[in-house]
Amino acid sequence: MQTPVLRRGVMALLASACLLLSACSSADGPAAGDGASPPAAPTSAPATASPSAELPPAEGSVEVVKTLADGLASPWGVAALPGGDLLVGSRDEATVTRVDGESGKKTLLGSVPGVAPAGEGGLLGLAVAPTFGADHLVYAYFTTESDNRIARLQYDEKKPAGRQLGAPDTILRGIPKGAIHNGGRIAFGPDRMLYAGTGETGDTGLAQDASSLGGKILRMTPDGEPVHGNPGGDSTVYSSGHRNVQGLAWDSSKRLWASEFGQDTWDELNLIEPGGNYGWPEVEGKRGKSGFVDPVAEWKTSQASPSGIAYAEGSIWMAGLRGERLWRIPLSGRADGQPLADPQAFLTGKYGRLRTVVAAGGDRLWLVTSNTDGRGTPKAGDDRILLLKVR
Repeated sequence: MQTPVLRRGVMALLASACLLLSACSSADGPAAGDGASPPAAPTSAPATASPSAELPPAEGSVEVVKTLADGLASPWGVAALPGGDLLVGSRDEATVTRVDGESGKKTLLGSVPGVAPAGEGGLLGLAVAPTFGADHLVYAYFTTESDNRIARLQYDEKKPAGRQLGAPDTILRGIPKGAIHNGGRIAFGPDRMLYAGTGETGDTGLAQDASSLGGKILRMTPDGEPVHGNPGGDSTVYSSGHRNVQGLAWDSSKRLWASEFGQDTWDELNLIEPGGNYGWPEVEGKRGKSGFVDPVAEWKTSQASPSGIAYAEGSIWMAGLRGERLWRIPLSGRADGQPLADPQAFLTGKYGRLRTVVAAGGDRLWLVTSNTDGRGTPKAGDDRILLLKVR
């Protein structure tokens, strides 16, 4: 298992990688917060990316097809099962519920022991193993009394409802925790490795501290070990200089994108390169400062405060908490990641705070609200999962 104490060599490697890159980075709300072993794949995004023959339109559209489920308590992590049903985690109740992808019927699978919900911490990201058909493993990122950690649990649907989750098998511990900025999004990439976005817990120096797992994007094997070819070699750290990453998604060219909370000025969408330093706390937003990577798009914090992101129909779709809207960022396919057109907002103020967005195949997305998280204003039926048709 990886510990947060990394070798001094990692710091030197990350520093040298940063000199090859250029400029920036970005919390959860208005103020300070708020089967077989797969082969290792290439560690970096393509050096160049040719524009697609079929680029997305400059202007898109969103149609709410239906409300799949409602009455959810503090939903945060959402993961799609083979077949289309969803697993939904409650941040504050530390439970996992299965939601039928057609009828919306909810079945409680069980709770995750050891979770200590408080502030922005609790049961956060969920991910389904790419080998789920063989091993029935579900991964969770959660806050304990001492740290944030990632564990895997076996899901046995033959057992009675409420007792279908096995005991957590921790694969990575020692991710710093705080009342704010716990990160928490996890996802398996096209390389079948597990990625995690972490936060700097309000201790800004952790983002630039090569010996800390805070304020980073991590890349690990399904067993929690560093992937051969990671920038630090013996470290799970993939990129650094992040304030609070809660969105991870890959486009059709297998490039990794991440959303990030700004402090007072700029929220960000970043195109992630291995070894990249995204600037926090030295820079926020597009600053063009040597040694840091600039975001490809930025927003005022009142318009976004982004959490989950997903890729569909040639665009990145980004859920906004404080901004209470869904952003569409059409991709051009350019190597530098610059969008095809300006980001476009949808559903502004209609459903309140938006936490998680998940690709549902083709032109469909699942969108999850976040009005029962202690910062929203819940309405009857909150929180809910919406099925969207997008273009």
